[in-house]
Amino acid sequence: MISGYGAQPDYRIDLLVRGNLVLASLDGTTLASSRRTILLDEQGHRLVYYFPPDDVRFDRLTLVAGKTSFCPFKGEAQYYAAISAAPASAVAWRYPGPFAQVAAITGYVAFYQHLIFLTVQD
Repeated sequence: MISGYGAQPDYRIDLLVRGNLVLASLDGTTLASSRRTILLDEQGHRLVYYFPPDDVRFDRLTLVAGKTSFCPFKGEAQYYAAISAAPASAVAWRYPGPFAQVAAITGYVAFYQHLIFLTVQD
């Protein structure tokens, strides 16, 4: 995989460690709950919370077989669907081996905020 940072070395992705309680749920079912999220602020994109894998309910998610994508600034992503969702469409993703510039999100899970209910508390 070739990183986009070579062509755009000034591309900005800021990673902000948060202490707020952040919850992700779907149809009243908690998919993730954490006080250790990383808020990813990527140039030209919306803010995204990434949850540490230990705080994600993988028993409520299933890997979407064969679905991946490539971001030139983060790397290759895997996708997850909620077990309760029909049809099984992706509600979350993660980067198992991101580029060094964003290595802090390795294995962390982010959710499509238009598909799930996300709350941020003090």
